[in-house]
Amino acid sequence: MFSFIYKNIIFCTSILVLVISNGSVGGNMQLVGETKLKVIQTKMAGHPCSSNPPILNSFAGAGHVDKIGGLNAYLTGSPHSTRAILFVSDIYGYEAPIIRKFADKVAAAGYYVVVPDYFNGDPFDPDHVDRPLPIWMEDHRPEKGFEASKPIIEALKSKGISAIGAAGYCWGAKTVCGLAKFKLIQTVVLAHPSSITVEDIDDINIPIAILGAGDDTITPPEVIKQFERVLVAKPGVDSFVKIFPNVSHGWTLRYDTEDPEAVKAAEEAHQIILEWFVKHIKCERSCWMKNS
Repeated sequence: MFSFIYKNIIFCTSILVLVISNGSVGGNMQLVGETKLKVIQTKMAGHPCSSNPPILNSFAGAGHVDKIGGLNAYLTGSPHSTRAILFVSDIYGYEAPIIRKFADKVAAAGYYVVVPDYFNGDPFDPDHVDRPLPIWMEDHRPEKGFEASKPIIEALKSKGISAIGAAGYCWGAKTVCGLAKFKLIQTVVLAHPSSITVEDIDDINIPIAILGAGDDTITPPEVIKQFERVLVAKPGVDSFVKIFPNVSHGWTLRYDTEDPEAVKAAEEAHQIILEWFVKHIKCERSCWMKNS
């Protein structure tokens, strides 16, 4: 699926390169054209990953930032909880206010929630015209998140955590699929996933929920339905699949907070994710007592 994204970006920008190279422009105009090209590359109208980017805020949320498993992470909830949830972000990283706000909500249900900085202070910046998304992705391939997550899981276990769930958003979906495949977690949620294949889904044999977007062009509804067919054929694996109508890729984390319908859809998705964790990563009475 990553190749699908990459090829679409390259295809669109290749047309622009052709227009510029064939035009009768001087050297200075060529440089201007190349600069504009890079802006278009990053902020192409309609490109799902560049729509409504968050304003990052390192102070957002009720939790705090500390190191775990070698990475900085936003940590929220009682560290004495025996149940943990790992959030693997989209390309904008762990300082996006909405992912922290949602992490706080999940933590309030009795979980210790970890949102790592998988990009080591280098989230995608749509204003960085010299580093469009395909170049940024070369430095931050989703597969790297899987390896980076292993020490985090070990650190959680060393703190007394006995059950872990994970949610992957867009870029993060590939990471949590790897964790699910090797049963390093007990349940998994994919929200508007990218880079995911039918084979990835077929390799998962733990409870899984998938939330897709009706207007998603990265992982369109027909692909989500393919995932669903794979899961339906595995009756021993608890699964849930829902395609939200009239929303686009990234809608659970990058929605317009001034749009009531967008807020409603995101909040419904958040509630489904929370209830999925409550169902499969049960917070026992002792856990609630420690959080009280």
